[in-house]
Amino acid sequence: MSPKNKLFSFVYLNIFIAQLFAEYYNNQALLNISKPLIVVVLIAWLFMATKFSAPYHKNIFTGLIFAWAGDVLLMMQQKQSLFFIFGLIAFLICHLFYIKAFILDFRLHPGKKNPLLIWAIIFFAVCSTALFTFLQPHLGTMQIPVLIYTIIISIMAITSVSRFGRVNIFSFTMVCCGAVLFLFSDSMLACNRFVQPLHGAGFIIMASYMLAQYFIALGSIERKPV
Repeated sequence: MSPKNKLFSFVYLNIFIAQLFAEYYNNQALLNISKPLIVVVLIAWLFMATKFSAPYHKNIFTGLIFAWAGDVLLMMQQKQSLFFIFGLIAFLICHLFYIKAFILDFRLHPGKKNPLLIWAIIFFAVCSTALFTFLQPHLGTMQIPVLIYTIIISIMAITSVSRFGRVNIFSFTMVCCGAVLFLFSDSMLACNRFVQPLHGAGFIIMASYMLAQYFIALGSIERKPV
């Protein structure tokens, strides 16, 4: 890892620790500072490292912009519950841009076989079906929005696997780990909101979300087409 990447990783680590400290102790003042910085640091890092030199990076950048908007909107949901819907839409758009970026890498060698892809489709289809089946009795009027979101984030995870053999293995592994953690974080968020509040949910949700975004950003920065 280059000195620049180490520096941004160190800065991100400090924000990571501050955010988890604020979550654990319910320190709202610190949350208001640390949460918006999560994605801001990743955007700055992505720009400094890549200068958005490829369409892939531009799509990841746009996805991060909408993720930042989602973070801010979800911070405001305590004042107005409608902000939860707006936050959901922002993250949905974030995933759509991630999907677009991952498909661009898949198209580098569209005819090349990917032995992992069929298993990824089966795995994430089963996981998303099980999750929605579990949530459905508790969703009420949110059934359609949550179903759409579940499908989109599952496609995001599947397309992250489609990059296998198209980019270097480090980039592939980091982005895949990020996609899986994103799916886990959003699943925990949905269970905590719609089924029942879980002890320590905020801590787990934010830890997995921050790691997810970090891994996707790192994998994108270290991306080298094969």
